[in-house]
Amino acid sequence: MMLHPKRTFAHVETWVFDLDNTLYPHHVNLWQQVDVRIRDFVAQYLKVPKEEAFKIQKDYYRRYGTTMRGMMTEHGLNADDFLAYVHEIDHSPLEPNPAMGAAIEKLPGRKLILTNGSRAHAGKVLERLGIGEHFEDVFDIVSAELEPKPAHRTYQRFLKLHGVDPAKAAMFEDLARNLVVPHDLGMTTTLVVPGGTKNVVREDWELEGRDAAYVDHITDDLTGFLQNLLTQ
Repeated sequence: MMLHPKRTFAHVETWVFDLDNTLYPHHVNLWQQVDVRIRDFVAQYLKVPKEEAFKIQKDYYRRYGTTMRGMMTEHGLNADDFLAYVHEIDHSPLEPNPAMGAAIEKLPGRKLILTNGSRAHAGKVLERLGIGEHFEDVFDIVSAELEPKPAHRTYQRFLKLHGVDPAKAAMFEDLARNLVVPHDLGMTTTLVVPGGTKNVVREDWELEGRDAAYVDHITDDLTGFLQNLLTQ
């Protein structure tokens, strides 16, 4: 079997970053707060016990890309109500990361956020991390017309809106399945998997794909990885 060489970063002009569990450590468990609120929303909306709501939540997440998309498809959910409720969390566990900010600032070219979360949530995360000024824009779930990654059309919308040439772009993500389409489109892909990931709220399928052909690079330290790129 012919092995394809891993793509590099020398040609990259646009740097695209996922938000949650990519730009901050998994062990902060900020997303765990959202996870709980999603479960509670599903329980209230469908009038089912929280245990049943949790099963529905995870089933829709896996099948539709987000629980919200599943609720919209299966139950006619109003997305605005959902987004407002689930992102009402305490962002204070996040601490400024000036080292990451400095590394991102020095990357040559444009920097963009591509997230399945909301723009408001992204703004709060970037503000807490102290790195918001380094990003040109945030492409959120509303920008994606409520169709989440890993849907092919979401990446196409993102690329078209921001005029990004995927052959000259790099994507950083914590879920391998969200790197399949970017890699197919020509982007250099990096999977961000900090140590201890299995000790926080992650499902087995979320940890799959680390050795897949569509993952060019993998790191457990995004800041260090970016700093190393700058010295090459």
